[in-house]
Amino acid sequence: MGTIASSGSTIVTAKTGRFRRRLVIGIIGLVLLLVGGGLALSGLFTGGSATTGGQDAVAVPEADLPDLGAAVPVLASLSSDAPVPDPGVLSAKLTPLLTASGLGSGVSAEVVDVASRKVLLDLDAADPATPASTAKLLTAVAALTTLDPAQTIETKVVAGATPGEVVLVGGGDPTLSRTAPSQTYPGAPTVAALAKQVVAAMPAGTPVSRIVVDSSLYSGPLTASGWGAADAPSSYAAPVTATSVDGARVSPGSQMRSGQPGLDAGAALADALGTPGANIVLGQAPAGAKTLATVHSAPISRLVEQALSMSDNMLAEALSRQVALALHKPASFEGAAQAITEALSKDGVDITGVALSDGSGLSQNDKVPARVLTAAVSGAADGSLHGASALLSGLPVAGYDGTLFDRGEAGAAPGTVRAKTGTLLGVHALAGTAVTADGRLLAFAVVADASTGGDVAAESALDDVAAALAGCGCR
Repeated sequence: MGTIASSGSTIVTAKTGRFRRRLVIGIIGLVLLLVGGGLALSGLFTGGSATTGGQDAVAVPEADLPDLGAAVPVLASLSSDAPVPDPGVLSAKLTPLLTASGLGSGVSAEVVDVASRKVLLDLDAADPATPASTAKLLTAVAALTTLDPAQTIETKVVAGATPGEVVLVGGGDPTLSRTAPSQTYPGAPTVAALAKQVVAAMPAGTPVSRIVVDSSLYSGPLTASGWGAADAPSSYAAPVTATSVDGARVSPGSQMRSGQPGLDAGAALADALGTPGANIVLGQAPAGAKTLATVHSAPISRLVEQALSMSDNMLAEALSRQVALALHKPASFEGAAQAITEALSKDGVDITGVALSDGSGLSQNDKVPARVLTAAVSGAADGSLHGASALLSGLPVAGYDGTLFDRGEAGAAPGTVRAKTGTLLGVHALAGTAVTADGRLLAFAVVADASTGGDVAAESALDDVAAALAGCGCR
């Protein structure tokens, strides 16, 4: 297989050149066979005898096919009889790795056997720690268990207060795309689709001279407590508004995010309408305004997968606001944080020690114990967190895709480690699942929030821990 990395995701393409060459050779051979023995084949296919040079064709006996037996599932579930690692042996193997210099002194960790829920390793797992982007696991669980995973987020355009004015009303979908298809979010709605509906809904020949962008669905500050001054805009975050395009990027496929996402969305609509000179302002839609156009995001479950795989802060913040709205909280950083913890508590997750300032984990003020991270992962894996399975499918696969596409220990079997990464200044974390050498599914979380050894050393140390779990018999 071959891989093409683009915009934080990895597209896998098959190497088909060798197959095509073999196919061409096979076709040529078949043609020669048909030309040289056409008469004999004709006789065989018609059930009679064909003659070549006055001699009867030799009859071909019926094929004797082997008995293949019952089909065995290719993607069979893990055996519940696989041996559970011995906690003492596992601890002896992991402790030297968890105390590696690259992780620093503030390491907390937990390993849980998913099937039995038995804790196999506990290293200060109840201590609150700065989770970085592993906090997105909590946002994912809250979104999947509070919202319908098939639910979508609506963006619409309504008529303005005066002729020639339209209002772009943001519903909180940051995936709305300036290109078709989106260069970053598969299945995203497009501004072009909105524009087409607007033109069809307005009286023929009516020019759009003014576009109002309504982001009033969200309230409160545009950045969270604990975000640095350089975080928004940056290559990974922007001011959080209810209306934006392409994940608040300055242009489709760009890494850099914008400082004015709402106005960018209005400009994108003006371009799509063919009126780039239209006046674009922030404001609110008139009460009872006629709807001219609507588009919808991909399902919540797909948005969760994208937020986790690409560690997309803007998408995670958008999901947290949807949870807040569903639980009748303000669609603000504070309201979203309250909604996430409330949702987790209702789901039976012990939230002792959890303190959130945002939904993405970008805030240095966030605190989450390692045991809460493993509870989120193991609950999604064993089904006790009903509807949360998309959390697992969204986890990056080590050495294959997402934020782990270029990470992973070479000695670990492919596909055995799936985990959410987390990185802030002095913080490195990894939380997800590992399948042991004996076929046992483990949930794990490691958070090092006092790291001083640099990104490479810390990430290598975390990868060593994950590889040790995947390679463990530990009996």
